[in-house]
Amino acid sequence: MTYLPFHIVGEDRESRWLITCDHASNAVPPEVNGGSLGISDDDMARHIAFDPGAAGVSLALGELMSAPVVMGNFSRLVIDPNRGEDDPTLVMKLYDGTIVPANRHVDEAELERRLNAYYRPYHGAVARLAARRDDTVYVAIHSFTRQLRGRDPRPWHIGVLYGKDDRFALPLLRRLHDEPDLCVGENEPYGGHLDGDSVDRHAIQPHRVNVLIELRNDLIRTDQQQYDWAQRLAPILEEVLDASQL
Repeated sequence: MTYLPFHIVGEDRESRWLITCDHASNAVPPEVNGGSLGISDDDMARHIAFDPGAAGVSLALGELMSAPVVMGNFSRLVIDPNRGEDDPTLVMKLYDGTIVPANRHVDEAELERRLNAYYRPYHGAVARLAARRDDTVYVAIHSFTRQLRGRDPRPWHIGVLYGKDDRFALPLLRRLHDEPDLCVGENEPYGGHLDGDSVDRHAIQPHRVNVLIELRNDLIRTDQQQYDWAQRLAPILEEVLDASQL
């Protein structure tokens, strides 16, 4: 049975929105070291393997906004879909203090195999859905951990990331700053642009309206928390898009 490297939910939904979740899953395909990266179950449940909670938020947003959702079905430790193909961090051998034994001896042949088996099919699916209409609005959902080892805790509840195209991100930031209970990060906890990443590839280069949203993963642990955040964000996203007339 062929391993499916992505899931699409709501492909026939007709709104302008496209929701993507690069790091939805911590799955390891059976062809990769027998389905194990050689690290503990506890490590596979951490942010180093996927974005906890992001898939649930993405699915709920898709439902609420009548938007198709594309989700990766492989761990970022297998190969990171949110990196360019020439990025040296495409396959991580050490991540936040954890050595990844199955990646220690990844050579060019294995890298190419993973690109063809998982990375490129996922991006093909995203590209196809992004191109389904001329006015697609590309929304990438990610989550971040409250604290990396040896670093200060991160205060933000939500981060809005953008690169060379801030048409949607800046008005969204202004709107979120009106929420009195939120600590909002601008290009936090990460920088908003990385050449060849998913937003660059599918939105910035083809000039699609876009934003990347990061949610702190301790706030979206449960199904209810994920749905509550989606319920909160969906009308705000719609409001900002309507007001910006993009």
